[in-house]
Amino acid sequence: MRDTVLLLGQTLSFDTSPFGTAVQDAARHERRGAVLIENGKVAATGRAEDLCAAHPQAARRDFGDGLIMAGFVDAHVHYPQTGIIASWGKRLIDWLESYTFPEEVRFADPAYARQVAARYLDLTASHGTTTMASFCTIHPASVDAFFAEAQARGQRVVAGKTCMDRNAPEGLRDTAQSAYDDSRALLQRWHGVDRLEYAITPRFSPTSTPEQLEAMGALWAEHPACLMQTHLSEQTDEIAWVKELFPKARDYLETYEMFGLLGERGLYGHAIHLEPRERAALSEIGASLIHCPTSNTFIGSGLFDMAGLIAEGPRIGLATDTGGGSSFSMLRTMAAAYEIGQLRHSPLHPAQLLWLATAGSAAALHMGDRIGNLAPGIEADLVVLDLASTPDIAQRTERADDLWEAVFPTIMMGDDRAVSEVFIAGRAISER
Repeated sequence: MRDTVLLLGQTLSFDTSPFGTAVQDAARHERRGAVLIENGKVAATGRAEDLCAAHPQAARRDFGDGLIMAGFVDAHVHYPQTGIIASWGKRLIDWLESYTFPEEVRFADPAYARQVAARYLDLTASHGTTTMASFCTIHPASVDAFFAEAQARGQRVVAGKTCMDRNAPEGLRDTAQSAYDDSRALLQRWHGVDRLEYAITPRFSPTSTPEQLEAMGALWAEHPACLMQTHLSEQTDEIAWVKELFPKARDYLETYEMFGLLGERGLYGHAIHLEPRERAALSEIGASLIHCPTSNTFIGSGLFDMAGLIAEGPRIGLATDTGGGSSFSMLRTMAAAYEIGQLRHSPLHPAQLLWLATAGSAAALHMGDRIGNLAPGIEADLVVLDLASTPDIAQRTERADDLWEAVFPTIMMGDDRAVSEVFIAGRAISER
């Protein structure tokens, strides 16, 4: 017997990006809609009346006015930083030395890594996040732990061993050769198993020698279907450091480009302070830039140029950047993206925010054909939002004239209380 369930409520999906198309043409909203799930995938969407008539034997869950949409896709996180989220008062380089590196050393212990991986996936699921791309630590056990926990939950995730062979403390340095060997072994063990994908992961240029970057570029050339994730132009003092370490490079991006680490399947976190040449090169190749707004404000990095970069053509994803980011919630991340847009005099529409957190991030991860939307054949990773989850949100929602006015208070003020239910591969997490 097939595993079939019919979800009833408001539904939201996207036919295309609301950045290049009018919102009314890009988004599809059913005031009383339904989603049919069969065998872990979306089998049909449409009006509740029609799907109920067509599938009278299907089990039903009625969420009333709840908004059923794709689960959130977090395109750049550091799951090992779960325990140090919201630590006080440092910029990037100090943050790494004071908080991140001391915590990451602990992931040499497989039991500790498994404990944190489980905690991280539980926390993010409670906030409606169903897929993420995570940096691990230099320890292969940290990758094994994350993939094993995600596999047990049936989640689609991306992760990779972070590679660093300089400018890091004892216990957090590998070598060019061991980074290549360990990454290759982990890739062969996990990539493509169930819903797991491996990402080649040099942390960023300052913590990798040219020899290690060359080794990572060689590995990517051998496995071009894999993603590659790293950091780019997050803070101005970081950029100055890169110029000292790579005096022959024209700019930060060239420290990756010269070693084969610029590509369409590259994920470049932050990308705030880009030079014109870097913007042109990233756009030409169709790389993915990942906007991390709560992190950018929390550690004082700068303001991402969403409007300008969207117009130039690279893929754009949205991310919490746990734990430099100050929240596990993609709702809070959308709110921060809106606020940064305001500061840049180009505020984002609620449809654009929701698209970035779902279909946009899925496309940035090259998974838009599998996750990030409500459409037949897409994997049933879904979230149901309560648009009146608290009294302050409810009183504002009562005044709404359309979906966007109704959902915007939840984007700006919502938290895990707004998440009524989450489905991963068609299975409700409340039933696990």
